[in-house]
Amino acid sequence: MNDQQNKTQPLKGFRDFLPKDALKRQWLRNRLAQICMQWGFDPLETPTLEPLEIFENQIGEGESMFFKFEDQGGRRVALRYDQSVPTARVVARFASSLPFPFRRYQIQSAFRSEKPQKGRYREFTQCDADIFGITSPYADAEVIALSIDIYRQLGFKQAKVLISDRELLKDLPYEAIVAIDKLSKIGNQGVIDEMVSKGINIAKAKEYLSFVKNLQPNETIKIILNYLDKLGFEQSWYAFEPTLARSFSYSNGPIWEVQITGSSGGSVLGGERFDKVIKNISGIDIPATGFGLGFDRTLEALEEFKLIPEIKTISKILVTVFSSDLFDKSAELSKQLRQNNVNTELYPDPNIKLGKQFKYASDKGIPFVAVIGPDEIEKNLVTLKNMATGDQKTLSQEDLLAQLS
Repeated sequence: MNDQQNKTQPLKGFRDFLPKDALKRQWLRNRLAQICMQWGFDPLETPTLEPLEIFENQIGEGESMFFKFEDQGGRRVALRYDQSVPTARVVARFASSLPFPFRRYQIQSAFRSEKPQKGRYREFTQCDADIFGITSPYADAEVIALSIDIYRQLGFKQAKVLISDRELLKDLPYEAIVAIDKLSKIGNQGVIDEMVSKGINIAKAKEYLSFVKNLQPNETIKIILNYLDKLGFEQSWYAFEPTLARSFSYSNGPIWEVQITGSSGGSVLGGERFDKVIKNISGIDIPATGFGLGFDRTLEALEEFKLIPEIKTISKILVTVFSSDLFDKSAELSKQLRQNNVNTELYPDPNIKLGKQFKYASDKGIPFVAVIGPDEIEKNLVTLKNMATGDQKTLSQEDLLAQLS
């Protein structure tokens, strides 16, 4: 690759999205927002850049992946690593004026300086939903229920939320929790080897693994499972999983992950209770629970199961320009269509032949094309062509609007 080509490439782990892909992402973003709002969660946005200190000593092993630097004012800053910690900062800042319980969802980019791989990028979109101000396990049950409902409403025939509680692991060292969290990827021996590599003797490592694998649901887990049952979720959509550990150091209560049954990817959503984060940042004691949804992994699973509607363009109709002296007529029609909430393109060059304008509409996937030539103007009509079927008919502008609106 030569130097000129290099200049057009994004940085490793970062991506460009052409309209076809950007439209799919926009569709998923809108669906996620719609579902979260159905459950009473309001939108929130936080800055891309945060003080580094709010992330330090909050994330655990993930701190090695911070995009951090010193800005021109000498401040230590970091790109947003996740959305839970910045939101905890916001909740602490506005604690006196927020209504509690405070529910919010957030769909923004996060940044992690990790090795790019399938489904993992250095800039990625995340969708979070959290409830602040409630210690009851019913708050955890509510966001877990939302976790399931998202994937049910997106059209998946089967997904499963695996649930546990970090309280069940409170007697284990953090190094053991991090290793056990990788059980499904590296197996029993891999977990034991990792614990040993972190300074845990082999007998203790085996004891910790055996202890976790034999855990039973505590009262908190029983409340959550019962709540999901009462909401009508089939039991095939959720299960207690004792080996689930979630390696964030701020997790302190119920933890969960969503996996798509039959998908080639890993977990698509992870959640936990994180009561200590706001207190660690601000000294204000406000409990919290919620999840982060992997936008890219969810999108890949939707692609895999062919659950994304075919979207080539947001334009519904192309208004062609018959000739330069009739441009104003085409412009007037495009204005009327837009005023009636029809996504409309006006071809921007009156000197291009109609055939090429039709080809443009076909290449872009615009479903309809309108033509206003001398014959149409004489009769005050518009010719409308359906690009999918090839059918063509001449209509009054009122009938055209009625058909497209």
